[in-house]
Formats: sequence, C-alpha cells, structure tokens
Amino acid sequence: MKRFLATLVYAAAALAAAHGAFAEDKLRIATEGAYPPFNQLEPDGSLSGFDVDIAKALCADMKVTCEFVKQDWDGLIPGLLAKKFDVIAASMTITDDRKKRIDFTEKYYQTPSQFSAKKGFDLDVTPEGLKGKTIGVQRGTIQACYLEKYYVDSDLKVYPSQLEAFNDLVAGRVDIAFSDRVGAQEQLLKGAGGTDYELVGPPQQDAGCLGEGVGLALRKNSNELRDRLNAGIQHIRADGTYAKINAKYFSFDLYGE
Repeated sequence: MKRFLATLVYAAAALAAAHGAFAEDKLRIATEGAYPPFNQLEPDGSLSGFDVDIAKALCADMKVTCEFVKQDWDGLIPGLLAKKFDVIAASMTITDDRKKRIDFTEKYYQTPSQFSAKKGFDLDVTPEGLKGKTIGVQRGTIQACYLEKYYVDSDLKVYPSQLEAFNDLVAGRVDIAFSDRVGAQEQLLKGAGGTDYELVGPPQQDAGCLGEGVGLALRKNSNELRDRLNAGIQHIRADGTYAKINAKYFSFDLYGE
C-alpha cells in the first residue's frame, strides 16, 4: 500500500511539474505578415492583425509566452516541420491535403472564396467563361488549388502574396483575381482605386480544395498542445474575448456557421 501511495504521489508531482513547465514555456508562433487585416508587419517591425490578436489571446488563456516569427507563406509548413516554430497562425485553411503533413486545431474563423474584377467585367466566372483569361492568385493557397483543379484552360499567374496579385489586377496585368472574400474586401476594395473593383460571381464551393475553415497549424502528434489550443478557442469564444477582437477588425462575426 505504501509503495502504491508513493507511486501515486510521484506521478501526481511529475504531472504537476510537467504542467508547470509547459505553462512557463515560450510558444513560437509564425505568421506571414503580408495579409492585412489578418496579419501584417508594422513599421516598428512588430506583427499585428486578427491572427496575431487571436494567438495572443490563446497564449494568455494557456498562460504561456508568445514569441512571433515572420515567415513567408511558402516557408510556413516547411519551417513548422523543421521545428523553427511551434504553431502557424496565418489564416491557413484546414484541408485534407495539408492534414497529410501537419495537424490543425478546430477552426477559429471561416470565410468563402470569391473572384474579384474591375467593375463591368461581364464574363461568367466559370471554367468555360474564363477560358484563356489570366487569373491572379497567391501561390500555395487553397484558392490556387481550386484554380489548378477546375480552371485548367485559364492562364494562372501565381504570386508570393495575395496583395501582389491584386496590384497586378489594378495594373491590368491579370484579368481577374481569386482570393478569400474578406481579403479582397480589405486589400483590394478598400485600397487605392478599389472603388473601381468588385466581387464577381458567387462564393465558390469545393471541400477538397477550399477546406473546412481556418485553424492553427502544428506538427503531427502535438496532441497536448492541440487540445489546449482547442480549449482556448472555446474559452475566448465563451468569455467575449473573441468578440472583442472580431469587432476590432470586422463588422460581422468572422467565425461563421
């Protein structure tokens, strides 16, 4: 009996120590810093935006210290797998293809994907209607996946960032762009000359490419971290923290259905 009790005490102490060590750890979080208002680089070199504020709220909930890392989009998953950081908070959509390499939390927001073009664009935004047309899209995104899957007769022009795709749309170097709808509203329609552009066609649907919402990405088998992040998402939704962050950037509930 004494040995059994001693074992229990030791196990409890070890668990408490492990929890305490985790609580004091620094969580390294990567974001792109090029997708306002979700993530952007400030003049002083700091990172800000909806993704960043959500990550900070989750770190506070978990009682860990956040350390943010700026990483170009193409290097996010490779950097995560190379253990350069622990979590990606960069508006990365949960898709079956990505889940083959990395793990995700539950979603923390969800928005549709839609085309945008200059006002007066009168072509159907279908594979047939955009045959031979040049479409701008960010490389490595769910939108690029969708275009590569369905718009095989269009000329796809890919960019390191979505903003560069929009800039080429305004410059007339692409006929139409495809992106997250909120990204188009914030980066294109509210930008210089944005009043000449609009969202065209309906939101596009495809579970295979366009996924099931945006989650935080982490390495496979990071089960404890994933569970604590998931609990944190539920906590900040329940206590009003999420709503306050949401209202700072958007006039509607970004979380979706």
